Amino acid sequence: MSIAPDELHTLGNINLLRLIKTAFLCSRDYPATIERATYLWVLEQRQVGHCLLSGFHSQLEQSIFRYLLTRHYPIVYALGRGIQQGLKLEYETELAADHLLFVTPFEPRVTSTTQETADIRNLLVGDLADNFFIPYMAPDGNLQRLFDSEIVQGKPIITLDLPENQPLIQKGATIYRPNDLFGRESQP
Repeated sequence: MSIAPDELHTLGNINLLRLIKTAFLCSRDYPATIERATYLWVLEQRQVGHCLLSGFHSQLEQSIFRYLLTRHYPIVYALGRGIQQGLKLEYETELAADHLLFVTPFEPRVTSTTQETADIRNLLVGDLADNFFIPYMAPDGNLQRLFDSEIVQGKPIITLDLPENQPLIQKGATIYRPNDLFGRESQP
């Protein structure tokens, strides 16, 4: 599915696509125990300066998005629908600060996200990403289908050490181990 940037509909700082983009994806129904390790990962990403890319669909993804907005972190938000008029007003400050980019392959007339548009959005995220952080992947869910596709093959994946993430680990995903403030590995 390789989509050229000029084929995308965008709103915001298109130069964010030039940064190293780490896709952050998490299944909708996830164990609450992963939240601490996920936030530790986000804090580490801020230090290395990677751009975060996501569809920000699950509750955890949305929570991370709101957290990052307040910290002027570079974000590429892939939409499963077209860019609507109100988006520019809603995120006017963040867009003006050049820390946010909305991308979508859909025309503005596509006003809601369906399973089909979500699958296309996930493929877009997979295509644009340089690497992935998947704290939790539900068995046989949307993310499982994405990671079974060719579009993500060969791209580094980091995940949490959970039984549900075994398909990712078996495909070579690295298990995330957070560092404490002094650079030592700590327990998630």
